[in-house]
Amino acid sequence: MSILDNTQEDKMIATGHADTFCRDRLPPADQRPDLLFGGEAPQYADRLNAAVELLDANVDKGLGDKTAIYSVAETLTYRQLMERANQLANYLVDEMGVVPGNRVLLHGFNGIALSVAWYATIKTGAVAVTTMPMLRGGELAKIIAKAEVNFALCDNKLRPVVEEAREITGKLASIVDWAGDGMLEDDVAGKPVTFDNADTARDDIALLACTSGTTGEPKACAHYHSSVLAMADTFAQHCLEPQPDDVYAGTPPLAFTFGLGAFLVFPARAGLAVAFPDRPGFDALCETVERFKVTTTFTAPTGYRAMMGLWDQHDLSSLRKGISAGEHLPAATSDAFHTLTGIRLIDGIGATEMIHIFISTTATDVRPGATGRVVRGYEARIADENGETLPAGETGRLALKGPTGCLYLDDDRQSQYVRDGWNYTGDLYSRDADGYFWYVSRADDLIVSSGYNIAGPEVEQALLTHEAVAEAAVVGLPDPERGAVVSAFIVLAEGVSGDETLIKALQDHVKTSIAPYKYPRRVEFIETLPKTQTGKIQRFKLRG
Repeated sequence: MSILDNTQEDKMIATGHADTFCRDRLPPADQRPDLLFGGEAPQYADRLNAAVELLDANVDKGLGDKTAIYSVAETLTYRQLMERANQLANYLVDEMGVVPGNRVLLHGFNGIALSVAWYATIKTGAVAVTTMPMLRGGELAKIIAKAEVNFALCDNKLRPVVEEAREITGKLASIVDWAGDGMLEDDVAGKPVTFDNADTARDDIALLACTSGTTGEPKACAHYHSSVLAMADTFAQHCLEPQPDDVYAGTPPLAFTFGLGAFLVFPARAGLAVAFPDRPGFDALCETVERFKVTTTFTAPTGYRAMMGLWDQHDLSSLRKGISAGEHLPAATSDAFHTLTGIRLIDGIGATEMIHIFISTTATDVRPGATGRVVRGYEARIADENGETLPAGETGRLALKGPTGCLYLDDDRQSQYVRDGWNYTGDLYSRDADGYFWYVSRADDLIVSSGYNIAGPEVEQALLTHEAVAEAAVVGLPDPERGAVVSAFIVLAEGVSGDETLIKALQDHVKTSIAPYKYPRRVEFIETLPKTQTGKIQRFKLRG
């Protein structure tokens, strides 16, 4: 397998970006991961535009009349999807003044409009910054400031929070929203259905995927155009084994690279269809499976447990595969789902830093309780604290190499994630003699609950803004339903008594301060927090 050094990539390939903000803020060469191309890993041409390869290529291959997207509102073929993306791309360039390399905020709900916005942004050579629709203005402002975003496309229901973020940052010179009868549709409809796609390099940045670190400060993970395709050409191709009649659906937002792969990149790369539920929730997902004969679902273990409870209420007979990611899939959940449905769930571990899943298996090669084996095109090992490889059966840090890797934008935390060319995910694993990887725990303070990454310190800061709270510490405690549950240990202000009413008030306070999914589902009032002699909170003692 050949290794293409990133410094060579930059020297070999001329950027297609007029705005080189992202490339100028990539990590220094000695802190970048080794990228594997050739052998079992895919290879790509020097000039590459991911949207062209995903969208235009299907039309060129004669799939223009094949369904690309199903939704309750309408169904689009690949040709219709490409034409809409082309019209919006023309609007971005002609009316908004977007040039290759500019960052474009995409803030909306899973569906046709957000899909078109993503494709259009990539076609122009701009950098897509897709964000979670549940984020509050302050959280969104951190991302906008980090990426120096000046353009935004958003759902009109979410425009107020985007406007709030603009007021906080002083950025976002242009905000355009979409709705069923909104201005964006009217203006875009008159644009040409053809577009002169940007001539980007394979190592130009296509997207910034933002994720919370253990401190709550966002990390902007930069991914090349080649990386967008690589997640389909590795995991999706070798583990999902896509069939021509497949229809994909699920719950992760497109702002998560798990959702981006599942609902845009994977189906388009294979010329398949995706079906979008018309609202959040697992009942809506089951309705979508029934209505559009979905064959493959993507969600976290929490979602599959919920689907089991809804199985008898819907006709889900079209379902052939289920992919579980975002948190560890317990063997009990895997076995229960298999007993009920006859379907063995495909587990997988990925990371925003790596863009998608790098350890998994096929549906016929599952070992319940194990995450799987390394995806073809990647290398994985278990390392000790010094970076030395551990033998089978021993627990250590998971280290990866592949055609994708961690590239934090202008962030000192890069040196913690990438060492000697290897990506260290922050997960503790062991590997058995057959090459299966078994999850043990996180190696840091990040809480992974129902597939969401939640920074304990961020929840602590939200709690500390409530007048009843003197001190707070937040950790993740094991939970059979969610993998981990956000748990707050609180020292109350003098004279305040803790009760169920106060617990509810504190939870509501957090929900209004930061994204609601981050609120502490467990709250315990204690007299003092365990601390070191220097005053540092000993969170490990709270985990028991």
